[in-house]
Amino acid sequence: MASKIGEANAAWNKRREESMEDLEAVNLAADWADISQGLRKDLGHQLHSQWIKPIQLGGFCDDTGTLDLYLPTEFSADWVQDRFADRLSLAWKIARSEVRNVRISVHPGRRKLPELSLSGDGRRAANDSADSSLIAVAAGTVGEQGFTSSVGLDPSLTFAAFVTGETNVLACNAAQRMAATETPQFSPLYLKAATGHGKTHLIHAIGHAYLASHPRARIFYCSAERFMVEFVQALKQNQMIEFKARLRSFDLLLVDDIQFIIGKASAQEELLYTIDALLAEGKRLVFAADRAPQALDGVEPRLLSRLSMGLVADIAPADIELRRSILESKLTRFAPLSVPEDVIDFLARTITRNVRELVGGLNKLIAYAQLTGQEVSLQLAEEQLTDILSANRRRITIDEIQRTVCQFYRIDRAEMSSKRRARAVVRPRQVAMYLSKVLTPRSYPEIGRKFGGRDHSTVIHAVRLIEDLRTRDADMDGDVRSLLRQLES
Repeated sequence: MASKIGEANAAWNKRREESMEDLEAVNLAADWADISQGLRKDLGHQLHSQWIKPIQLGGFCDDTGTLDLYLPTEFSADWVQDRFADRLSLAWKIARSEVRNVRISVHPGRRKLPELSLSGDGRRAANDSADSSLIAVAAGTVGEQGFTSSVGLDPSLTFAAFVTGETNVLACNAAQRMAATETPQFSPLYLKAATGHGKTHLIHAIGHAYLASHPRARIFYCSAERFMVEFVQALKQNQMIEFKARLRSFDLLLVDDIQFIIGKASAQEELLYTIDALLAEGKRLVFAADRAPQALDGVEPRLLSRLSMGLVADIAPADIELRRSILESKLTRFAPLSVPEDVIDFLARTITRNVRELVGGLNKLIAYAQLTGQEVSLQLAEEQLTDILSANRRRITIDEIQRTVCQFYRIDRAEMSSKRRARAVVRPRQVAMYLSKVLTPRSYPEIGRKFGGRDHSTVIHAVRLIEDLRTRDADMDGDVRSLLRQLES
């Protein structure tokens, strides 16, 4: 009997300890949310997203007062330790007096970085797997089946799959020139674009096209952060001579997200010397980043000058026509599935932040329709893409619409509320009412009040009239499209 009571007490104590541990974890998470939010305000969105947001909470030791914070890579852990350790420690001590030490390290569950395995000539050992290093090496070969795909390059990201428009045609033409057989007039090529606008696509496309025209070429492809990681790894293993020899044996250098080449001066210096060596031998270099070279933080001036000495090609956000073309191009993969024109127009008009979100929205919509057996419709798009649409929707006001329409048709702003019935005034007013209904969440009565207190029936008539005219009058449809581009840019 006594033994059963003892077992019951032990079980109860164990559950109590587990409950206390769960409560402690919840409290730690709540404190971390407050600390992270405060650091976001202090550091800004970009630094916070790059270095603070990836941090994961570890355990807390009551005996030593040590709290573990984990990051996914050794490079990021070293960077946070060097730059933010004091700030993190102070924030935790303020939030919890029992925290005396903050320990920053790589998450123990993460896979260790592989050792750099090099043969005498600087190439990888034959038994290395394709992903055994963070630096992807592409070596073209010609066999019985012709050209084989390259290691580390996405086979779907080719020039044939890249849709061009006014906002990206310069960058695309420059990328094609860099991959051509003849020597390019400029090197390096620096592709500048915000996230999701196609710079990584063009880097991969350059690699594929270059290997197609130079089958035995050797390509270096990686992100700047991964370059830093492998550089540090080679440094620790006393393999810098092999690392340098291998790095400078490439014919084409492709480095993505160069904005992460920050911090360790020795790594920046090595990249600088590599650029000089490759340029002296007539090799080709391509870099990509989300900002111009001069706007890169923590990069040495000499390296900045090398990055900007060739051609800096901007990729601007896709306009509505390019977004529509991209959607129509992607639809060829889903044939014979039918997507109505109004759905394509709706997606192109509302998902404007970047191309990646635009294509992701289309994929999600089509996948949902196929899995549920429903037809793709405007209503289905509005229902299933709520998160994407709300994140992309810019608040356009009726005042902004009226001002833009008046400038477009060269009429006085007061005519939006006047009682004049001249055609030169009425038609622009009706267009402004139509755009107010399309681009804002305002009701018909609310729109009417902004147009001189007009009745909601007048607004309904204007909206229906312009909708009808757009189908019959090419000039009217062109005017509305031009106004939509201006208002949504």
